[in-house]
Amino acid sequence: MIKKVTAKFNARILVVDDYIDNQELAKTFLEKMECEVDVAEDGFEAVEMFKESDYDAIFMDIQMPDLDGYGATREIREVEGDDQHTPIIALTANALEGDKEKCLKAGMDDYLSKPFKGEDIEKVLSKFLKAE
Repeated sequence: MIKKVTAKFNARILVVDDYIDNQELAKTFLEKMECEVDVAEDGFEAVEMFKESDYDAIFMDIQMPDLDGYGATREIREVEGDDQHTPIIALTANALEGDKEKCLKAGMDDYLSKPFKGEDIEKVLSKFLKAE
């Protein structure tokens, strides 16, 4: 039985993924949770968008060409400095032992493996954002 997404976060979220199907899936789930969603296709675009806008959370793909999710996360953390901390959740097809720890070491706050469902996104977001 598929659980229906019920939380409403009313948050601004950045989804970073180079694969359009993953972008659309995450965007659809997040919009059902009443989130405003921006999409970046790579790490460079994500860093630039982060510099221009405030986000309540970021879903970050790990494997992308040019600047991967690890590098983009490190750059975002540098931009934030000590006064800000935006939750960054890794999105990855890699579910090997040690991958979660590698994500956390790079500065990410949590880890979500692909394929993901709406309830997976809802569960991870509720760790960082208050549902309305």
